[in-house]
Amino acid sequence: MPQSQNIARILQYLERQPKALLWLEAIALVLLVGFVDHRMGIEVSVVFFYSLPILLMVWCGDKMSGVFVALLSAIVWWWSDESLGHPYPDGWHHILETVVRLGFFLSFAAGSSAVKAHIALLEQSRRLKREIIRISEREQQRMGQDLHDGLCQYFAAVGCAAGSLRRNLEKHGAPQARDAGEIEDLIMKGVVQTRSLARGLFPVEDQEDGLQCALQTLADSASRLLNVNCILECEEPVPVHDNVRATHLYRIAQESISNASRHGKADTTRIRLTADKDRVSLTISDNGIGICPDLPRGNGMGLGIMEYRARMIGGDFEIVPAPDGGTVVRCSFSQKP
Repeated sequence: MPQSQNIARILQYLERQPKALLWLEAIALVLLVGFVDHRMGIEVSVVFFYSLPILLMVWCGDKMSGVFVALLSAIVWWWSDESLGHPYPDGWHHILETVVRLGFFLSFAAGSSAVKAHIALLEQSRRLKREIIRISEREQQRMGQDLHDGLCQYFAAVGCAAGSLRRNLEKHGAPQARDAGEIEDLIMKGVVQTRSLARGLFPVEDQEDGLQCALQTLADSASRLLNVNCILECEEPVPVHDNVRATHLYRIAQESISNASRHGKADTTRIRLTADKDRVSLTISDNGIGICPDLPRGNGMGLGIMEYRARMIGGDFEIVPAPDGGTVVRCSFSQKP
């Protein structure tokens, strides 16, 4: 298990402890550091180890608890210093040293509290982004389903009625049969366009080859609508068992193709989907003008959203210039639980 997960589990365990037990642990740790400080003598300073109980109390408790432990640490340090008979040139140096130590402990408590608040804010921001994307995906799926089951069926029924009208007019030799046929063609074209729009809103079917089929449809649609040569390369079937992950990969490919056409001025884009044991990799490359490696985020190209989608599926993401010009976007993740 990664080291970061172990640390996260330890912190979660400490945060779930009763408040009284947390206080006892912090006080015991301060006294332990004070005892070690006293045993080490004046030759070796362990003052920075007083930060551990302060950090424990700030992170698992609150700011005021951390300030109290900081004051306790200053008192214990002062007692150790006094009992060792630390030599100072005069009383002012002793007072100054005590004030500096107290200021350090209090500053550490305040700084740790600020870092904790900043991390909590970042975590809240990540949760909000994740929820926004989930709501967006749900709404797109709902709209796609409504278009397919509602508007498409309605248009198909109207098209059938127009076809029936055309045939009846043809039987009677009416000149309006041609107009009815044109109306039927327009309605059926509307059905095709509406179905294409529904597939765009709900692109990946919930099946093992759903991503592969959706990417092929995306490549065909991009070639037709964006006037680019978009090619899907998938030599072997690549089953993706999680439809949520498959949808995120599809959106990354969709955004990459759009960026290649609009911003990269590419006329050829390749989508490559591969699988190596349990790891799925998606690569989108183009022959456009390329991308600057130091390109800042927030430039309207949706790079931040693609990176966030990759993080949501636990994947690795990178976007780099191609060696012979153009841009390469890669995203890969493990299907292991």
